[in-house]
Amino acid sequence: MAAITSTRDGEDDPISSYSHVFTPGELDASHGVVLYLDNISVSFDGFKALNNLSLAIDDGELRCVIGPNGAGKTTMMDVITGKTRPDSGTAFFGQTIDLKQYSEVQIAQAGIGRKFQKPTIFEHHTVFENLELAMKADKRVAKTLFARLNSAQRDRIAEMLTLIRLTDSERRIAGLLSHGQKQWLEIGMLLMQEPRLLLLDEPVAGMSDDETERTAELFLTLAGKHSLVVVEHDMAFVEKIARKVTVLHEGSVIAEGAMDEVQNDPRVIEVYLGR
Repeated sequence: MAAITSTRDGEDDPISSYSHVFTPGELDASHGVVLYLDNISVSFDGFKALNNLSLAIDDGELRCVIGPNGAGKTTMMDVITGKTRPDSGTAFFGQTIDLKQYSEVQIAQAGIGRKFQKPTIFEHHTVFENLELAMKADKRVAKTLFARLNSAQRDRIAEMLTLIRLTDSERRIAGLLSHGQKQWLEIGMLLMQEPRLLLLDEPVAGMSDDETERTAELFLTLAGKHSLVVVEHDMAFVEKIARKVTVLHEGSVIAEGAMDEVQNDPRVIEVYLGR
């Protein structure tokens, strides 16, 4: 059973949500929106990290989120993944999954995957083994000890190796990969969990130009099959992949639209691009 995240005093979370196990197909995005945040506010010791933040992500959309340091980008992702409980506001995954009612593990199980800036992989295992360990399956001890990959699972890993361009490195120890390859491997590990929504925090930081170009191609391939929210400071990369851009400042959305619209917005220039 998923670990339970404690809630703030006075919150009334239904007991049923504590033990709920999400099943495939439970997410209802039939109305076309996979993530909906409305008037989300979060304060830390008097500092308002999010200030009535509202955001909607369409199913299959690739959205870029930009803004200066301290704009609230990380806190926004913390709220979506259950790491931080908002003081007020509404956060829904699809039409029926109230993200405020579930733990981080349960939210991941429901179909939200998050990639942090620094890659988190099993460095002493091979690339193939990393993808195998990440595969969505029964992880109870007895099942794991005696598990053997079937042909469908092997095909799934082979497809992922091709997608993340690591087929030639499948037997290589993951710790020996380049920085960009480690980033791709972690993305592949997330994808093995079959998430509907991916949150990607500065995915091309530290990458070479060639690795950045390949990452842009990967994200454009994933869009449509998955919804992606990409938080990034590399504006050249954002320009390559952006369909729609959201700009945060002081915990609120100050602009949203196509890249050229955002780049020419006077307030965005003042608080972010002008720097």
